[in-house]
Amino acid sequence: MEESSVFLLCLAASSGVPLYCRSKGSSRQLTFSVIGSLNGVHMFANNQDVLLTSTSTENTKVVWRSFHDSINLIVMSSESSASDHALNKLLENVFSAMVLVIGLEDLTNIKNVERLKKDLRACYKLIDSFLTETGKMGDLTQCVDCVVANDAAILQECMDSFTQAAESNFGCLMAGGKVVVATEKWWRLSSQESMLLCWLVASLAPHSSRDYPVYLPQGSPTVPHRLLSFQLVPGVDVCILCGPSPSLHKVETELVERFWKPVVDPLRSCLRVQSRSFPASVPLHHGVQGLLLVNRELNKTLYTVQAHPAEDLQKPESKPTLEQRRSALRAFYTLAVSRYFSLDHNDGSVLHYEETFQNGFTHSAHQCYSVSSSHKCYGMKTDVYLLFLLFNPDVPTFSMRAIANKTIQLFTKDFPF
Repeated sequence: MEESSVFLLCLAASSGVPLYCRSKGSSRQLTFSVIGSLNGVHMFANNQDVLLTSTSTENTKVVWRSFHDSINLIVMSSESSASDHALNKLLENVFSAMVLVIGLEDLTNIKNVERLKKDLRACYKLIDSFLTETGKMGDLTQCVDCVVANDAAILQECMDSFTQAAESNFGCLMAGGKVVVATEKWWRLSSQESMLLCWLVASLAPHSSRDYPVYLPQGSPTVPHRLLSFQLVPGVDVCILCGPSPSLHKVETELVERFWKPVVDPLRSCLRVQSRSFPASVPLHHGVQGLLLVNRELNKTLYTVQAHPAEDLQKPESKPTLEQRRSALRAFYTLAVSRYFSLDHNDGSVLHYEETFQNGFTHSAHQCYSVSSSHKCYGMKTDVYLLFLLFNPDVPTFSMRAIANKTIQLFTKDFPF
């Protein structure tokens, strides 16, 4: 495989017929013989009562997952940051994206393979976004990427009033694909559902209004709801989930201008904090390059690799540096949650790709760090939050814990998230 390339395969489990193949970072497609071999070894293992989940070669990692004994997903990655944890999250997101767009019934009861292939094309943009998106972390954390805006209170009031007038309880305001404010019941959706809905809207081409049927993978996998979205200003969208009423025309012509036109300036200001995800008034230590904060109670994520945007703009090498920061922070998050931080799952299960603590200790770690020549990382787990910081390499290792404690206090007391 080419360096830093990813191939995603979807096949019908019963027949092994390929349904689609998506890729990243490669100009060639996989041959049918390679696809058949990858699926064949998985089928052979199943026939021998062996669960084949992953394997590695010198430069490639391969992960298999079967969903509802109907759909097989296979991912091959030669990226340096590829891990069982990250690739399994990718496959979970891809299958849930398929359910979101076409429903569970068509995926578990395949009657016409050619028709299913055609229907699955509607999922391609969303699936490709999981392969290529680098500005968000929700695909890995399974939480909603958020923006902390200066005028959040005003926007929250407009959001609640607008959603109520549109006969819905579920609505959110998004800037650059990240949630600024949302209704109380929107946060009651499962974390993956709310994350997928935001990624769906962000993956579609900009449009003034949209009426899109969606299935909720956990809440309503077989009965569709309507997802209405409206572009308020370029880069800022408002979305609601509703039933048969109201009509798209009614909401667009009667409600959007009524509720959102008075707050155009606060809406535009959301875009100014998008790269950092929180206002410049929130102070961070000068040595922090990137931050990932996960609110486990509300399933929200605050993420940035531009902790000091003004400084980054002065550096001509800013772009590759940002890519390296994203890769480093994602890799450290994956390391911490798969190896050191034991996380409680809603169903009480332990995922098979989460590693046991290497030295066999019975306790769970609450802090961890890593040091390399190019950067340092520090992770902290509390009852409510997960915090991961990416530091300049010249920040003293002994000071990272104190900086992390001050940062967690900043976002829990001074600027609550």
